[in-house]
Amino acid sequence: MTDAAALPGQPRGGVLSGPATARAINVLAPNASAMTLDGTNTWIVSEPDSESAVVIDPGPLDELHLKAVIDVAERAGKRIALTLLTHGHPDHAAGAARFAALTRTPVRALDPALRLGDEGLAAGNVITTGGLELRVVPTPGHTADSLSFHLPADRAVLTGDTILGRGTTLVAHPDGRLGDYLDSLRRLRSLTVDDGVHTVLPGHGPVLDDAQGAVEFYLAHRANRLAQVETAVENGHRTPAEVVAHVYAGVDRSLWPAAELSVRAQLEYLREHGLI
Repeated sequence: MTDAAALPGQPRGGVLSGPATARAINVLAPNASAMTLDGTNTWIVSEPDSESAVVIDPGPLDELHLKAVIDVAERAGKRIALTLLTHGHPDHAAGAARFAALTRTPVRALDPALRLGDEGLAAGNVITTGGLELRVVPTPGHTADSLSFHLPADRAVLTGDTILGRGTTLVAHPDGRLGDYLDSLRRLRSLTVDDGVHTVLPGHGPVLDDAQGAVEFYLAHRANRLAQVETAVENGHRTPAEVVAHVYAGVDRSLWPAAELSVRAQLEYLREHGLI
């Protein structure tokens, strides 16, 4: 779910639908909008020589899309054995129950309300379906239940809405918190520095082939926005709506409601740190 602005010079990649790495195939959901960019990226992930696959974020409750994901997997010689969720927003998770019924697979998520089956997801979990290795990375901030999945064999990370392929993501206040989000970005940066991750497989938008550059861009963008919000408050713009009108004046007004969620999170962060 995108925030209200992108900055020039953002790293860009490619692949909106189809194979993205040796182990990851993207099936693009038909739910394009200002908030979802080109649509939700549903990821089919598997070892090349395995008949079992994991699906990450089946997407909206769209029967044609859910069946298309199954068809793409079958044409690749894969049987879907497990469904994972990066978080519970409907554009990622609303189709999960129906997809589970179609594939007869469990659904694992951080939020117990989204799970179908006995197992959830937690920090440090390692998914090993069909010989695949996916490491669960907690990345709260966009939402409290946001997770990413580290795919070491492809030096890639599936980020859900924590990092997008285009634009920047919102911090969905009050569930999302800016301090958590900044910590999550730093956690992802450590994957790029310490674990050699170079590819971002996002929940929306194209694949990014400069993971470290993407994380640094997001951190710089957040610092810049936070400074703008702080200055706006110092200049007398006190309410979230006033701050949005000042800071996001050049942004399409259809995105102002999303911007206001992020502004509320930024104001909360500034108050917590005694900056306003």
